[in-house]
Amino acid sequence: MNHDSNQYIVKTLELEGSVKDGNALFKTNCVGCHGITARGLVGPDLHRITQSFNDKEIIKQVTGGLTPPMPSFEIDPQNMANLLKYLHSLD
Repeated sequence: MNHDSNQYIVKTLELEGSVKDGNALFKTNCVGCHGITARGLVGPDLHRITQSFNDKEIIKQVTGGLTPPMPSFEIDPQNMANLLKYLHSLD
């Protein structure tokens, strides 16, 4: 699956995300760089990230790892929607 494709983004944005599931996904994959409370370590503080970047930009960042050392992640649309919902809850 090409995660940079518009179809992936459209599908992801059509889905209703879950803060609880997004939090679990974050704790499994992201805390090493962004910290347990998403306040940042190696990676940046993610509180209010959705005010700086729109959902499409965040999807491209997560699936493409656009800013090294962030890796790219293979993530299905539902889990990406969950992660977005979680990130929005940090505002």
